[in-house]
Amino acid sequence: MNAKIPLENIDTSDADVVQQIDIEEFDLYEKREKIYTRNIRGFFQRVRILTGWPLLMAYFGLPWVNWGGRQSVLFDAPNDQFHIFGLTLWPEDFVLLAAILIIAAFALLAVTTWLGRVWCGYTCPQTVWTSIFMWAEQITEGSRNARIRLDHSPWSINKVLRKTAKHSLWLGVSLVTALTFVGYFSPMRELIPSLFSFSLSGWETFWILFFVVATYGNAGWLREQVCKYMCPYARFQAVMFDSDTLIVSYDAERGESRGARKKELDHKAAGLGDCIDCQVCVQVCPVGIDIRDGLQYECINCALCIDACDEVMDKMAYPKGLIRYTTENRLQHKQEHRVLRPKLIGYTAVLTAMVVVFCLILFNRDLVDVDISRDRGALYYQTADGLIENGYRLKLLNMAADTQHYQIALSGLEGAVLLGNTSLTAPPGHQAEILMRVQIEPNKLLAAQVPIEFVIASEDQTIRVFEETRFMGPLQ
Repeated sequence: MNAKIPLENIDTSDADVVQQIDIEEFDLYEKREKIYTRNIRGFFQRVRILTGWPLLMAYFGLPWVNWGGRQSVLFDAPNDQFHIFGLTLWPEDFVLLAAILIIAAFALLAVTTWLGRVWCGYTCPQTVWTSIFMWAEQITEGSRNARIRLDHSPWSINKVLRKTAKHSLWLGVSLVTALTFVGYFSPMRELIPSLFSFSLSGWETFWILFFVVATYGNAGWLREQVCKYMCPYARFQAVMFDSDTLIVSYDAERGESRGARKKELDHKAAGLGDCIDCQVCVQVCPVGIDIRDGLQYECINCALCIDACDEVMDKMAYPKGLIRYTTENRLQHKQEHRVLRPKLIGYTAVLTAMVVVFCLILFNRDLVDVDISRDRGALYYQTADGLIENGYRLKLLNMAADTQHYQIALSGLEGAVLLGNTSLTAPPGHQAEILMRVQIEPNKLLAAQVPIEFVIASEDQTIRVFEETRFMGPLQ
């Protein structure tokens, strides 16, 4: 049976008909309203400091720390070397980079499924640097109310000085951030003198300016817009969340009905909940949402609203936790499954497997890259003594972190003699090249071409590489 939808033509020339049609227009991008955050202290903000400061100290400090005679972390792109403490990686090791990215992705999936957006709230660089810029704003322009009054006041000497001080601090932090980032690719102890002597290279100058603008814009001006519109994490977090994911939530059952009251009032008898509708939870939110409206994708789980609400509850002599870390099941008084969840178990299993594979690849990779090519001038040579001879060119790249002394031997062809320099010394990151000859009596050569192996081993035998090639002789 086919269902038919009745259609009716509308005469758009009839003004009365057109007026009855409601046309709603809306913008895909919401116009930004400046958020004036209120300063708050509390338990979770102390936790954020404990997570943020190590990140900042590591970021700004590592380029100044030496390790084994060089910068501890240096991505030396011109020389195709990537130094991470005692580990040196090469372009051939880019499979490890892919593995690291996959591990990071599954770690994010597992942690988000279990603990929600703790990465966003506590360790994301956008959150940490925005907090620094907010601190600069507070010490130059004052408290939340003072900043609102300042922005709405006419321009004056006081306003110019305060704005200048704020933007100077912002630019200073942006410059130090940009210099540090470029210092991971260009040695820091050379970069800083070059900056003050105005001898930076074109690329160094470009990237410093680029990251100054990026930091200043993202942390100073865009702020929550980066989280809401530019970061994809907020959009696909719903895939990872479930009813047992830890979230920041308002307990509506306890808080409603909300309303102002005197401290000594028996608010339960008056039909009021614990929420006094003070708006402090909204005023401290860095993304400008009202957590009482329920779970929203903009929420970064920073717990500022928890600390703010707990402070108000203390003043009202009410129990803390009106806004708290909880789960949807816990709020609805349902049974929780915090750990034994199929999704979480799956993410954790894949993450564990990836870490194991990564470690196996990392600790079993070859620390020397060997390339052996035959002399292309002729298939073989015959010496004056009647011996069959092949020539080989051996190129060796030392990928270890220190100088290595290698010994070269031959296997796979009984009776063959290896002539030439059979020892080789290569500093870290350097390529050495030698020419070698292999000779054998004709009666010991059983075929026109025979597979042979060159064995390259370090003095301590910790590095041992087998490189296969061919020995060519006359047709039998």
